[in-house]
Order: sequence, then C-alpha cells, then structure tokens
Amino acid sequence: MAKVVRGCGDGGLIESLPQSLVLEILGRLDLESLCSVAPVCKALRFSVSQALSTISTIDLSEFSPTVQILNRVLANNRMLRSLTLDCARLDDSSIEVFAKEHLQELVLLKCFMFSSYIFTAISRKCPNLRLLSLEMIRPCELDSPDDCNNSIAEMLKGCLCLESLCIKFHVQYDGPSDLEFIQLILPKTIRVLLLQPISDWQAKLLVLKAGADRDSTASLAGPGSSFLRPNCNGLQSLSLVLNKIKDELLIAVASSLPQLVELCLEDKPLEEPSLHNDLTNRGLQSLGSCRNLTSLSLTRSRQNFPATFRRVNDVGILLLSEGCRRLESVRLGGFSRVTDAGYVSFLYSCKNLKRFEVVNPFFLSDLTFHNLADATNSLVEVRLLSCNLVTSETVESLSLCRNLEVLDLSGCKSTADVGLISISKLCKLTTLDLGGADITDSGLAALGRGSCPIASLCLRGCKRITDRGLTQLLHQDGIIRRTLSTLDLGYLPGLSDKGISIIAEVCREITNLSIRSCFFVTDASITVLGSMEGFEGKRRPLRKLDLYSCSGLSNASFWLLAPPFFRGLRWLGVGNTRLLAKSKDRFVELSRDRPGLTICANGCEMGCKDGWQCHEFI
Repeated sequence: MAKVVRGCGDGGLIESLPQSLVLEILGRLDLESLCSVAPVCKALRFSVSQALSTISTIDLSEFSPTVQILNRVLANNRMLRSLTLDCARLDDSSIEVFAKEHLQELVLLKCFMFSSYIFTAISRKCPNLRLLSLEMIRPCELDSPDDCNNSIAEMLKGCLCLESLCIKFHVQYDGPSDLEFIQLILPKTIRVLLLQPISDWQAKLLVLKAGADRDSTASLAGPGSSFLRPNCNGLQSLSLVLNKIKDELLIAVASSLPQLVELCLEDKPLEEPSLHNDLTNRGLQSLGSCRNLTSLSLTRSRQNFPATFRRVNDVGILLLSEGCRRLESVRLGGFSRVTDAGYVSFLYSCKNLKRFEVVNPFFLSDLTFHNLADATNSLVEVRLLSCNLVTSETVESLSLCRNLEVLDLSGCKSTADVGLISISKLCKLTTLDLGGADITDSGLAALGRGSCPIASLCLRGCKRITDRGLTQLLHQDGIIRRTLSTLDLGYLPGLSDKGISIIAEVCREITNLSIRSCFFVTDASITVLGSMEGFEGKRRPLRKLDLYSCSGLSNASFWLLAPPFFRGLRWLGVGNTRLLAKSKDRFVELSRDRPGLTICANGCEMGCKDGWQCHEFI
C-alpha cells in the first residue's frame, strides 16, 4: 500500500493523499512553482523537499538567490547533475552548498564576491565535472593574479573529466601582469575552451601547445584511430578575447588545430595597431585551410579604442569563404575596408549558412542581398548591426528567406515602413529588432496584420511611433498579440500611459518590458502593469521591467511596485528616477522582503547581462 503524506500542519486533503501521487504531481511543476507551494502546509513542505531532492537539472539564472535560499533548494539533492546559478548575492561561503561531487555541469554567472578559492574548492568537491563555465570580476581585486593562476591550475588537475571550460574575467587587458593562462596544463579531454582575457602571444602559445598535445595523443592512439574518429583528439571549439588579433595567431590555429569546428576571436585593442602588427589577408587565407569550420566569429571591439581591421579587404574575405565552405555561422565586426563583394561571398560559397551577422561595417549595402534568391536559402538568423547603408531593399530581399527566425536590424536607420510589409510575410520569425529604424505607425499596422509569431520585438529609438501604432500592432487579427513575450519600447517620445494600458490589456504572454527614457509614462502605467494579473483570462506575470530614466514617475509609485503588486517580478530597473532618489531605503527593504527580486539602480539593460561587474545591487 502506498505511503501517505503526513504532516503536523493543517494539510487537510494533502495529508490524506498517497505520497507517490503527491510526488508525481509535484514532479510536473517547475522549480519556482515548487517553492511557491512549499509554505502552504507542513505536509506540502515535506513533499516539496522530497521532490527537490530528485531534480537532476536546476537553472537559477533568472534571479539571484541568497545562500539561505540556495541551501533550501539543494540541501538534500543527491541526483543533481547540472546547475546554473546567478551568483550576484553569493560569496565563498556558498561554495559548500552548491559544489557537489555528483555534478557534471556547473555554470556560475555574475560571481561578484567570489575569490579564486572557488577554483580550488571545485577541484576538491566536483571531480566529475564535464562542463564548467564561470564569470568573475578582476581577480586581483580580491587576490593576486598568481594566486588565481595557481587556483585554476589546481582545479584543472582535479577535474580530469572536463570537456568544456569557460573562464571569463571581466577586466580590461592591461598587459603581462594579468592572468598567465599559458601556464595552465589543460586536461586531454578538453574539447571546448573559452578564455577571457588573454594576450595575443599567450593565445598563440596556447594554440601551439594544444596542437602538440593533439599530435601526441594521435600518435599514441595509433595510425588507424584518427581515420575512424577524425574529431576525437584536441580542441573542437576555441573562443578567445584578447588584446589584438594578428596573422601569427590565425596561422597557428590553421597549422595546429586543423580539426577545429568553431572559432570565435574578439580583440579589444587599447590603441590603433601598427600596419605591420595586425591582421591581414594572409592570416585569413591561412584560416581558409580549416575545412571543418562550421562556425566563425572575428570581431574587433571599439570598447577601448575605435580601431578596425585596416589591412583586410575583399580579397582576404574571398579567400576565407572559398576555403571554409562548410560554414553555418559567420560573425564579422570591425572590417572597415570590406565591401559588398566580400560579404556576399559567404552567401554564395557557404550553401549551409544559417547565421550571418555583421557589426559596424563601413561599406555593406543593399547590394550584398540583391540576388539572394540565387544564393543560400538556408538562413535562419540574420543580424546587421549599425549598417548605415542598408535600407528597406535589404529587408525585402530577406523576406525571400522563408526559414528566417531572427532578424536584427538595430541601428539600420534607413529601414522604413515598406520593410515591415515584407517582414510581415515571414511565418517563422520569432525575434525582430528594429532599434532606431525610420518606421511609423503605418508600418506597425502592417506588421500587426501579418503572420509573424514574434516573441521578442525591439522598437527602441523608433521616434515616429506613437500609442496609435501600438494599438494598430496589437488590436488586429495578427498573431503577434498572442505570441509577444519580450517588448522593448525604450526612448519613444510618443509613448504614454495609453500605450502601456493597451499592452497590459492585450499581451497575455508578455513577461519582459522595457520603457526606459519614456518621459510621458507616469504612475498610471505602473498601476495598470502591477494589476495585470487581475485582467480577465489567463496571463503570465511580468518578470523583468525596465523603468530607467522614466522622469514622469513620482515617489508615490514605489508603493505600486511593492506587494501585492508585481508578484512574479524578478528584475526591476529604477535608475535615474525620482522614486529611487527619494525611496532608496525603501527599495533596500523591498529587496530584503522579496529575495527573488533583483533591483538595479545603475541603468543596466534588462537582467544586468552586461555591466553587473561595475556596481552593487540594491
């Protein structure tokens, strides 16, 4: 006979149900729902504790748990194999809670208060790890680079099963005094490697060493084994963020890692590289010999200095695309001398190309996509960021790609309403970014009549859009009103409380909303958003709300953000508002009362994906 759930509280019916049935029901709930029902009675609390102990995969990346919450979730779990954590509120003392011997995958995000001890602890407590991903602040703020290097080395010696390693330190590269990744001895099992930051000479030596290890492993395995399993030895995916990308590194990659499948290189130079110490066509030509590459990303960031790849032109890109015909994903940024002839070569040479992204190009125009019907028709994701020469003609051409799911045209200011008419025909499009486009309410009306199942829509900075356009977008027969879950309406001078009311009434799936710098949004909008769950029909609660620089909000709107309103909110941006200036102590109390809510006062984008390392959370 099945065991019956017993408890000392007022469980009522719950206590009379067989334990197996209760556990079966609880097993169908997500983690948040489990934690919500636990306080109902002691019987459910006991059953939830048992249900939590059998979960094998836990993702806590959407909010920042305290060590107390984390302990309640993980305390009795012996089945956990994969764990993802937002560590913004955790420090070294929490390692004892989440570092478990049976873990195979561990992802630690926003390690704001950890020291390098975390690497040592992982080596001792998680010997069976196969995947480790960790992002931290600058190590020398908590301990010296030497201590950090030694701790990472110890971790690699203890985790001999590692197949994927990602270590990100959010710092500006300053020179040889930073981390010496080249001293590390990587396990033979490593297939995926991401390091940030690393110097160009360290990166070159690391690649050469990885190639030597691959050759030695292949020789030990015998002459026939490499033929049977060509990708079984050495790195298959390499991602590096360094100070400078040069020919020497790409030549080393081509000669030492011929089996590489994914390559992602980003540099952040502090000054303009000299003409004789930079990436050239020669480096791209050598990379063309990596015939197995399916994913390639080469970008030069402007974060520290507005430099570009001045010595690369169409010839280098043509040689690269001709050699790497198996590419399925291409991302290029900072190529100031490459024209349409270079970019279009990828569309014609790589017949399986699914993802194509270009960032800040000088000479990419509509000509790149002019005869797209004759090129690849496999595109699923296209991102053209800050392409000043791209107009609605490109959008019309891309409408021929019937499998397109993601279209990002942020910063393409010449995109107009006629482009939205073409986009509305894409029946698989789920993500659309039109930030800064020259579109009007008429364009939104066309999009609203279309068949796009858009889940994420960005209209940031589209200054000709008004409340009327949102009404036409959402109050028609199109399906977007039923699929929209993430909406960015930042920097819209024509948005007011009326538009927010329409969103709250119609969009039942909306969970993420950004209305930053919308000056005509007032307390009335907060009232209607906080009361969304009271509208008729089933709807999802808001998870993330960005109110940064909404100057129309008053100090009184704080009480509209407190319980019982916004019960499902996980992230709130209130920087540069009057309600923060006069109610900061209240927000501290609110954060303490609602530990699942992250309150950002620094102007970060939703979720603090970038910039978290630069500030403290309320």
